[in-house]
Amino acid sequence: MFRIALTSSRRIAQPLLRRAFTTSVVSHQDFVSKSLHTLSEDEQMMQDAVSRFARDIVQPHVSAMDESETMEPSVIRGLFDAGLMGVETSVDLGGAGASFTSAILVVEELAKIDPSVSVLCDVHNTLVNTVFRTYASPELQQQYLPRLSTDALGCFCLSEPTAGSDAFALQTRATADGSDYIINGAKMWITNSNEADVFLVFATIDPSLGYKGITCFVVDRNTPGLTVAKKEKKLGIRASSTCQVSFDDVRVPKSSVVGEVGKGYKIAIEILNEGRIGIAAQMLGLAQGAFDHVMPYLFQRKQFGTKIGDFQAMQHQYAQIATEIEAARLLTYNAARMKEEGKPFAKEAAMAKLYASQVAERASSKAVEWMGGVGFTRDMPVEKYYRDCKIGAIYEGTSNIQLQTIAKILAKQYQE
Repeated sequence: MFRIALTSSRRIAQPLLRRAFTTSVVSHQDFVSKSLHTLSEDEQMMQDAVSRFARDIVQPHVSAMDESETMEPSVIRGLFDAGLMGVETSVDLGGAGASFTSAILVVEELAKIDPSVSVLCDVHNTLVNTVFRTYASPELQQQYLPRLSTDALGCFCLSEPTAGSDAFALQTRATADGSDYIINGAKMWITNSNEADVFLVFATIDPSLGYKGITCFVVDRNTPGLTVAKKEKKLGIRASSTCQVSFDDVRVPKSSVVGEVGKGYKIAIEILNEGRIGIAAQMLGLAQGAFDHVMPYLFQRKQFGTKIGDFQAMQHQYAQIATEIEAARLLTYNAARMKEEGKPFAKEAAMAKLYASQVAERASSKAVEWMGGVGFTRDMPVEKYYRDCKIGAIYEGTSNIQLQTIAKILAKQYQE
């Protein structure tokens, strides 16, 4: 079994220093400024192990999964066996008990090999698991988190045919009936839904309440009336299932409410801010994966007796892309660390997702160009990165929504 083991390293206490300009005593660590590339021992172990997992377990299936537009079951099983489906979930509930940055590193490393597998893992960890850990009752946590860490895939059912960027215009209805709720409606664009066992469903208990009627429910796949319908045929991330999900008199107990009745909007807003860092990591990994595939080719291929990577025009292009990938990485890691520190991070998450998705488009497009005709063929992986990248500007908040979020926060900051 390919299982990622984490250690519980502890830093030796640093000697105390006295500031010359005060009488306060502070630790030496207060003066140490670390780069965003500095990872804890556990985070570094996680990154290295996932990189090996992606190469050894995922990579052999990438082409076949893309062609068949299906996720290889052994890959999903491998993610669970490797401990990658409960990264932040506590050890006593079956998870790895690792940091949020660890989860982001997992998403990034998987995306270097296959963004489809990456987003499956990302949605499960940063959206589904986090909703349970943060908002669910202790009973629901005990019931679902061990399953979500070991063998049950989750999905996040928010979007609808008439509720995309305007997510709170949703029409799925949950009607109280004694000790139960009865859910009716339809969801669209639901990632992981074809393989999912656990569905987080957002529905309104009263349309007249507007967003204050929105409530989050947990629904098991085998619940009568829940149907996973049409599977979309997509441009990219083809192995990742994206389906319509319908609810026809789906009866769930009131105990299945996640958080509070009428507070689903709060869950959605807060969790999507976190999820955007995950998508930034996916796009970052995609850009790095495309770059890593094309760069060796530039120093193998010769034209006019010269390696094409040695032409100055090419040097300027790949230097520019490398710089942009590094900038996207710093934005993404910074947003992750701010989230861990409990600081406001909505602006930084939006910036990271916006920019990383733009860099992914540029990097994968250039990778195709740099390889010339062969890059345009499906014999090489770079064309897949190019197809996969476009979704980064669309899901978990379009690029225009990210710009609007950033602008709104900046306007408030400068008008106060």
